[in-house]
Amino acid sequence: MIGRISGILLEKNPPQLLVDCNGVGYEIDVPMSTYYDLPALGAQVTLFTHQAIREDAHLLFGFGNAAERAVFRQLIKITGVGARTALSILSGMTVNDLAQAVTLQEAGRLVKVPGIGKKTAERLLLELKGKLGADLGSVGGVVQHDAQSDILNALLALGYSDKEATAALRNMPAGSTVSDGIKFALKALSKG
Repeated sequence: MIGRISGILLEKNPPQLLVDCNGVGYEIDVPMSTYYDLPALGAQVTLFTHQAIREDAHLLFGFGNAAERAVFRQLIKITGVGARTALSILSGMTVNDLAQAVTLQEAGRLVKVPGIGKKTAERLLLELKGKLGADLGSVGGVVQHDAQSDILNALLALGYSDKEATAALRNMPAGSTVSDGIKFALKALSKG
């Protein structure tokens, strides 16, 4: 099994990369979260990888960090979730966002990922419960409480992205009520 690749980045054609390792070019599919953090062409790159061997293909998937790879491996163990769907989930959400959604059992956040319907989202939450629990689902080291969850859901309902809503919650004073938290978050988002 190929677990890590280190070499020169030759091509970037989302979601696929071509990495030269001592004269051998490896085609590697990556989630967009990894893709956006890649260096320029011709630069040295190191990726954690997962190799999938099928009857008709040998595929290599790359990740910027070990946590992404671990979550990918958890996702592909779920019935009905293949490698493409797992890449799509990791492209649409960070590992922490996914862990928060699982901890808080928020199917609505998963449904926003292209290719994930309500039933698939609910199955993902059920299967990942306890595997991506509260240990990963913290923002700035503080596990989200019910009020924060309500504020986050309100911001998502107003059309803000997961990233924007989570960033607005990071600086929220501890112990804020839902109403005060929403006001605080909207002020923070309007300044940004």
